Formats: sequence, structure tokens, C-alpha cells
Amino acid sequence: MKIDSLDHVVLTCADVEATIGFYTKVLGMEAVSFGEGRRALRFGSSKINLHQQGKEYVLDAQHAIPGSADLCFITSMPIQEVIDHLADCDVAIIHGPVPQTGATAPLRSVYFRDPDQNLIEVANLMSG
Repeated sequence: MKIDSLDHVVLTCADVEATIGFYTKVLGMEAVSFGEGRRALRFGSSKINLHQQGKEYVLDAQHAIPGSADLCFITSMPIQEVIDHLADCDVAIIHGPVPQTGATAPLRSVYFRDPDQNLIEVANLMSG
């Protein structure tokens, strides 16, 4: 088998609407509905499906709990603009900007937390 790309991930949330508010305002994702009232966040060619804690979809992670994710997102927005935008949104940076190792290239990253305390990394791809 050879995997070509990631289609979606699932976050279990204490409050789905608070999560949607954060990810749409802070990260510019698009809120979408699908299936029988399920909610998700779409960005690029991927999405994040959202499960309400205690009301998870029938197929879920064995130990799905809010705050257990560590996600990295790539942006073409210069990292200083990311920092400024986070400040405008009253989101505290907890680490960075720092160099990191990405899947395909070196990164310049900042870290912060979402409403469930998941660790969010936003990064710029660095050349060589």
C-alpha cells in the first residue's frame, strides 16, 4: 500500500461551536455541515471533522478526548503577519517563532492553543 495524502482528521471538542468560531476566525477555515448534521472545518484539500464530546460519531478513536491533538498547519502568510494576526485575535503564542523540521522542508513555526487546549503549530515552509 502507498498513501497519497491526508483527507481529514477528527477533533473531539468540548464545544463544537466554540471550536468552529476559533478555527474560522483565527485560522480562516470554512465551517461546513455534512451527513446528518455533522460539522467540519475545511481548508485547502483537507478537513477537520468535529465530534462533540459525549456524542461522538459511532466510529471514533478509542480514547477521544478534547485537548489531545497536536496539529501543524502550513501558511504562505509571512510568520510576522501570523504573529500580528494572532495578537489581533487575542491568541497567546506559547512558543516561537522557531525553526522546526517539516514533512517536506524546514519550517519557521509559532505555537498556540485552541479552545480545547490542543497544540496548534502554524508554520512557513523555508527553502533548503
